[in-house]
Amino acid sequence: MDQAYLRAHPEHLPTFLTHQRLRETPVGGSSVSTASRLTLDDGTSIFAKTWTSGEAPAGIFTAEASGLRWLGAAGAPVPEVIVALPSMIATEWIEPGEPTRAAAEQLGRDLAGLHRSGASSFGADWNGFIGPLGLDNTPTGGAWGPWFAERRLRPYLKISADRGALTTAEVELVERIFPILEAYDDGEPSRTHGDLWPGNVLWGADGRAWLVDPAAHGGHRETDLAELALFGGAPFLATIVGAYHEAYPLADGWPERVPLHQLHLLLVHTAAFGESYRGSVRAAALSTLRAL
Repeated sequence: MDQAYLRAHPEHLPTFLTHQRLRETPVGGSSVSTASRLTLDDGTSIFAKTWTSGEAPAGIFTAEASGLRWLGAAGAPVPEVIVALPSMIATEWIEPGEPTRAAAEQLGRDLAGLHRSGASSFGADWNGFIGPLGLDNTPTGGAWGPWFAERRLRPYLKISADRGALTTAEVELVERIFPILEAYDDGEPSRTHGDLWPGNVLWGADGRAWLVDPAAHGGHRETDLAELALFGGAPFLATIVGAYHEAYPLADGWPERVPLHQLHLLLVHTAAFGESYRGSVRAAALSTLRAL
């Protein structure tokens, strides 16, 4: 199987893997998928992901493929989708490299261009996922604040509460933000990555920073930038933001809104992975209430 054959017959990839007709090398993936580097007969490599155990949630890989294509159509640095099947996704292989200041500057400009390309509404035209969890992407008009509260905060707050990852006091703390967001009319829909924590930036050997594993949708542009600051922060974060701001100036007061925009992904973590992220949710909620 070479790349030309694979592009013409993507549905054959699982069979070739099952019968070990391709060289497969495990690589770092995620907590919910198994990742491999596949070497084809023509010597090229591709990156493939399959569900870690059992049957994959319906639509999870096709949603990722839709997001990558949508971001790529706006010129974002994303790997090309080669195979998108219910059981797996395969993209072009990006050789990993080291972060550089030049790549960070380019990433800032790339994100500015992506966000400027806009979106027709909040949400997307496909059912979404973020990590192992569903993401309600029903296209929605109106103001950003109520949409963010109902589609990006409330569902994961409920899951977190139901599984005991947050206490009653912490749930009530987050719920205090909802009435504020109901009157918060800020920002037109931007084309966003949607899950842009630092681990979803792949620093390539080609000197470019690539965006991977998106939960792409029309959202607020500040959310992508805020998520880059989570979990230790992306390398050269100040350079990324500086280049972004130069290309597409951010509204006054955006640093004070960072915890609000981080709250969605933090609640996803308590919902999916448990109470170890409880303190981060509480801190972000308190900072948000002080800022808004």
